[in-house]
Amino acid sequence: MLFKWPSRPAAATAALVIASATTPGASEYFQPNSTGIKLQNGYERVYIQPFGNNGMRIRASIMRDPTGNEWSALLDPPLEGPGGNNGLNHDITISYQGNATIRNGNIVVSVNLGILSFFHVEPNGSTTLLTKEYTDTKAIAPRFYAQDFRSSSFRSQFDFASDPNEQFFGAGQQACCLDHSVNKKGQVVDLINFNSHVTLPVYMSNKGYLQYFNMPSEGRIEFGTFRTRHVASEATVVDYYITTASPGDYDALQEQFTAVTGRQPTPPDFILGYQQSKLRYFNQTQILDLAQRFHDEQVNVSLIVVDFFAWKFQGDWSFNPDFWPDPAGMAATVKELTGAEMMVSLWPSMEDLSVNYLPTQEQGLLATTRDGTGISDSFAGVYTRLIDSTNPAAREFLWKRLNDSYYSAGIHNFWIDQADGGTLGEAFENNGQAITQIPYARAFSQYFIGTQEGAGKMYPWFHQQAINEGFANLTGKDISTQCDHMSLTRSTFVGGQRFCSYLWSGDTESRFDVLLQQITVGVSVAASGISSWTLDIGGFEGLNVDTDEGRELFVRWLSMGVFLPYVNRSCSLLPDPRQSFANTCPNEPWSYGEANLVIIKKYIALRYQLKPYVKMLFEMLQRTGKTIMRPLYYDFSLSDLFVADGTQANDPTIVHQFMMGPRILVAPVGELGVTSKQVYLPILSDSAKGQGLTWTHWWTEKDFGTGGKLVTVDAPLDEIPVFYLGSKNDILSGSL
Repeated sequence: MLFKWPSRPAAATAALVIASATTPGASEYFQPNSTGIKLQNGYERVYIQPFGNNGMRIRASIMRDPTGNEWSALLDPPLEGPGGNNGLNHDITISYQGNATIRNGNIVVSVNLGILSFFHVEPNGSTTLLTKEYTDTKAIAPRFYAQDFRSSSFRSQFDFASDPNEQFFGAGQQACCLDHSVNKKGQVVDLINFNSHVTLPVYMSNKGYLQYFNMPSEGRIEFGTFRTRHVASEATVVDYYITTASPGDYDALQEQFTAVTGRQPTPPDFILGYQQSKLRYFNQTQILDLAQRFHDEQVNVSLIVVDFFAWKFQGDWSFNPDFWPDPAGMAATVKELTGAEMMVSLWPSMEDLSVNYLPTQEQGLLATTRDGTGISDSFAGVYTRLIDSTNPAAREFLWKRLNDSYYSAGIHNFWIDQADGGTLGEAFENNGQAITQIPYARAFSQYFIGTQEGAGKMYPWFHQQAINEGFANLTGKDISTQCDHMSLTRSTFVGGQRFCSYLWSGDTESRFDVLLQQITVGVSVAASGISSWTLDIGGFEGLNVDTDEGRELFVRWLSMGVFLPYVNRSCSLLPDPRQSFANTCPNEPWSYGEANLVIIKKYIALRYQLKPYVKMLFEMLQRTGKTIMRPLYYDFSLSDLFVADGTQANDPTIVHQFMMGPRILVAPVGELGVTSKQVYLPILSDSAKGQGLTWTHWWTEKDFGTGGKLVTVDAPLDEIPVFYLGSKNDILSGSL
């Protein structure tokens, strides 16, 4: 459609000119033609302001204006583009049913009779409708509020129009293990965090826009046939951001989105290698024996993890000296034998026998509950409370204990487990007890920053921040672009990608179908702006290393892990009487039989060969936000209709394959006992064809051409189906 500019105040009209680029190296943008629009609708106030390149920020509240400086996962000012430090500034004010327009780069917002519409500006100056606030002859108002007058907060419901065939991607990490979707159209996404379920209120559309609700409240997103609805259980401001790019240019959407929410610092080199963990090594001798075995077997390892209950009481945040007498000596010996760093698990739970209980209780550093007891869960036979990491003083207390117990002893990396918020991390109460399915989902937790309903999705984010603040303050370094150490987390919120932290997919089941499901999980997280992601290779629960099936599953899963941002390991829980949760299950590389050890060594060696390439992918991610684990639609939906249609239908042929960066296609084997696999090779773009690129099989070097067909390749246990573009030598040397 051709967009006609409605009449506006002269001051707003004067700036409709093409301006030069706002950031070095960026394409040319229109400078914003206005500082903002304020729509006053009785008790409702809506602010529309330019934010970032080709982006807009919209804030709506009732009864009173937003403050203009609400806490936000949005960076203010953005890394790139206009709109920073603008508060609630505006130069256009309209009343209910008023009309106005505002443009920033290639996005235009039109307010017509009080209804907001969003347009993409095409190269010829015409505009295309992206979405609009949903209206119909008879429909609930698209901006809908319900207030409990005991407080200033309210429930909100915002509706936006969508096409029946529109596709939506992202929305964070779906729970294990049934959901194999990449296209979320038709789904309802619950905005609540628990083990493996890390949904995020951000999504991209194949029409060429990304929308993010800058709100940590619980609620849901409904991707309906004609309407997309965001519901917040509790809010004081409805705050969302929308940006646009040409349809199919998902990298541009990610670049613009991460410019306003932050980009992943590049990780330290050591963490790009193989990581060994299980649930759990339960004394110091086991770790020293493990390091010696890695040394003797000549297997590379970069990180060795000590998992949960290495403490005496929950909330101690220190080793139990009965089993870990010399942490500093242990870390030094591990480093000497293997070159590996160490990581230790911490939980947010606090029991009253902990040495830290009284200090944190007296200082008000524990989360409370609506009934005042503060008890949010139980584990290992005791009731627990949560350290309130949304409180700066609590974060300072936590880091001091971690520094005294671990960091000063040479253990510099932390596993942030169970910190999903509300309870101890499951979707039910009484975690780990005999009675688990009590029919209420969460305790009514209350934090320094607000309630679980209104701000609960921020709890894991602040828990990550506690570690990040400690890293920065202790070292005195700027870690916004480069990390020396890392934390691993089971949960996060938008903006968590700017920490020295990476997400893993939680406690998954050990099954072949789950191996494939994790591909759709990983690419959905990546489409949500968080590319620093990993998983438990072999799954978390149910792997039997004494069976041929269990051993084959592990090797197949490891072969996929070689091509993920990180390579992580875990082992399922088996009881042992010597200590609580002491697990004797073997899961080390030599635990799967001699023949498989040869294959496992081969895959681990390949990972270390790929480190230069992986490092360059992380450097690209830091500069541009360009995701590492890439669904096929990112790179091929414009050149290949089969990819576009298969993505829309969540066809396993398409959604169970992925790209590692721009050069490597990975098609994991997800069936027991097969020795060959059909792989779909997408049609390359004209640009790629012009460079002479073709699909080449990783193991045989056979050239399969420019794509557009299913090919059958041998897939023995030691040869995961992988294809590459260009020169393998370039890839192994780190060339993108």
